Amino acid sequence: MARPKFQLAFLHPRHWLTWFGLGILWLLVQLPYPFLFWFGSALGRTSQRFLQRRATIANRNIELCFPGMDAQQRKMMIEKNFASLGMALLETGMAWFWSDRRVRKWFDVEGYHYLLEAQRKQKGVMVVGVHFMSLELGGRVMGLCQPMMATYRPHNSPVMEWVQTHGRLRSNKSMIDRHNLKGLVNALKGGEAVWFAPDQDYGPKGSTFAPFFSVENAATTNGTYVISRLSGAEMLTISMVRKDNARGYALHIGQKMEDFPRANEYEAASYINKMIEHEILRAPEQYLWIHRRFKTRPTGEASLYV
Repeated sequence: MARPKFQLAFLHPRHWLTWFGLGILWLLVQLPYPFLFWFGSALGRTSQRFLQRRATIANRNIELCFPGMDAQQRKMMIEKNFASLGMALLETGMAWFWSDRRVRKWFDVEGYHYLLEAQRKQKGVMVVGVHFMSLELGGRVMGLCQPMMATYRPHNSPVMEWVQTHGRLRSNKSMIDRHNLKGLVNALKGGEAVWFAPDQDYGPKGSTFAPFFSVENAATTNGTYVISRLSGAEMLTISMVRKDNARGYALHIGQKMEDFPRANEYEAASYINKMIEHEILRAPEQYLWIHRRFKTRPTGEASLYV
């Protein structure tokens, strides 16, 4: 994808509210990071009062995944989860508007040599990611370590599509529509590193039911299985976790998946879910629990959400 061009149509009055919101976000993220950490967390905790449906979904997801956790522990995790959600808004602005120098000041990297090792054969690298709240900033950080490509869902708003793509390409190479399988496979065959997140429920089409934490049948995309077979790419995980007490971020790069099962969809889905679980457990309170991860059920099974 080439860097998108600004269009005069973006200045139409119907987009003024969007520009106003983006302007406020730009101003906010000029403030010192310790303040942003406090403000974003407070904003997220306050938002929980107005997002009760999402809080209910998060509670149910955590209850399903961690049945040994009692109600008080779930309540505490959800409060932290919403604090993380508030930070996610500001981290989006940080990712899009901060200078490279300022971003570099606030993160460290673990396992960078694993990425270099995976690229030695020039077979391409499928970078398996998870939906932590700091995902947008994580993409910027990954690109500063090494420019990559990433799959994404185009934004419905043309202004937001321009802004987010422009922001993401500040440190990365290209964005690939998540439905563009051919483009993704060709990029990997060309030796590129491409970020792909298989940890959400994308519906029954192209999915296999496999275990995820304590949920026996979680609809899991077959994308990793199909792409790995078509491209022959190496695979590893990359995730970024926010440190406590406004100390910045840690980017974790995992080892190559030497034993990824490429012959069976169920085994592949089960394997990738285990890898995702491992990443989530780095900071479970920062994961996107407000997504209905288990909305798709096997035929005949009742919904897990009331």
